[in-house]
Amino acid sequence: MLVPVWLSIPFVGLLLSIALFPIFNAKFWDRNQKYVVLFWSVLITVMLVLYYGYHIAGELVLDSIVNDYLTFIIMLFGLYCVAGNISFEGDLAGSPRVNIFLLAVGTLLSSMIGTTGSSMLMVRPIIKMNSWRKRKHHIMIFFIFLVSNIGGCLTPIGDPPLLMGFMRGVPFFWSLGLWKMLLVNMVLLLTVFFFIDEKAYRSDVAEGRRPDISKSGTEIKFVGLHNLIFLVMIVIAVILSGTLPNMPQFQNSAGKVLGLSLPFGVVLSYPSIIEIVIIMVAALMSFKTTDVQVRTSNHFTWGAIKEVAVLFIGIFMTMQPTLLLLNKMGPTLGLNKAYQMFWVTGSLSSFLDNTPTYLVFLTTAGSLKFTTGIATTLGKVPVTMLRAISSGAVFMGANTYIGNAPNFMVKAISDENGIRMPSFFGYMKWSICILIPVFIIDTLIFFL
Repeated sequence: MLVPVWLSIPFVGLLLSIALFPIFNAKFWDRNQKYVVLFWSVLITVMLVLYYGYHIAGELVLDSIVNDYLTFIIMLFGLYCVAGNISFEGDLAGSPRVNIFLLAVGTLLSSMIGTTGSSMLMVRPIIKMNSWRKRKHHIMIFFIFLVSNIGGCLTPIGDPPLLMGFMRGVPFFWSLGLWKMLLVNMVLLLTVFFFIDEKAYRSDVAEGRRPDISKSGTEIKFVGLHNLIFLVMIVIAVILSGTLPNMPQFQNSAGKVLGLSLPFGVVLSYPSIIEIVIIMVAALMSFKTTDVQVRTSNHFTWGAIKEVAVLFIGIFMTMQPTLLLLNKMGPTLGLNKAYQMFWVTGSLSSFLDNTPTYLVFLTTAGSLKFTTGIATTLGKVPVTMLRAISSGAVFMGANTYIGNAPNFMVKAISDENGIRMPSFFGYMKWSICILIPVFIIDTLIFFL
């Protein structure tokens, strides 16, 4: 399918709107965010109709909503609900050492319950522990770096790109081999974080700020821990959505995944329907079995999930031409070195959905006719090349707020709780200054 570059204008326009409106006119953006998203969404729909015709445009738009956005937002919704019903109580104060411990735990949890699950589970406790502090936005920035992104590299459960790799023949436990990269990045980032947080902590204390410690300062209590059952249900649902399509019971005679037929030839697959049902049941049961006081203690509101839902439907719709263009151009880019794959996959994953970006370059690597490496359904891919594509997609999602699903959610929850997070470009200033040097070190150690 021929894809002109100018069809990417609405996607670029939406990204600039997200980046610039909060800087130049925050009140306008807060009031009219949904209308700005609607404008770019309608514009891309009209442009697709004019260029491809009614049927192809309808297929592209409806498929992006049903098979990309719907499962994405249902997963976020489920995790948001379940994690919102788990409350931290206690008087452990947010100090540099405590924060490092929490970040490390959250990072390791990300490979077990996914970056989104770990982020939603850990974000409120770390906000509560540091509620007494004035200088704390850097804590949430490093939280996004580590818990919401880098920590998800060890298993297919950790981040959707790795799940897609597993579906295409990459062994389930292969990504455990990325532990050295994870360790290097954790050590580097937590070291930098300690010096930044120590300075901020001392400044807060010097101004007379003190945590409200009524007892010994070491009591920790979690309320609503039964919700971990529902969290596991959601993780299982995500795994099933990636494995059931490969089973003969869910395929027709031609090998296509069975599902509910929708207009324009779009199909909502039965595995996706099963995933949605399990997640919604988990969210409902979580609310039914948890005392409302737990959500009150968490300052639970629907604001953050509403904001993410509005922004990302526009992102998913407008980025389709860009993904098609990338898919067409990928094999012609001359990328045959691991370091090239690391940076190109990572750079594009910073602004596009990292799952299709990962698939584009995994397909590209498989088409290069390597004779040794990991055997996938797309061809053999050398271990170093696969490591570069996987880590690029997972790690560099941290470069922007829209690089990975939980990034913007963490920002929205932080904003709701009075933590003044940087603007889109302000956050990128942090990622460029801190993450890019770390990724350069990764390149020198692992890909050259």
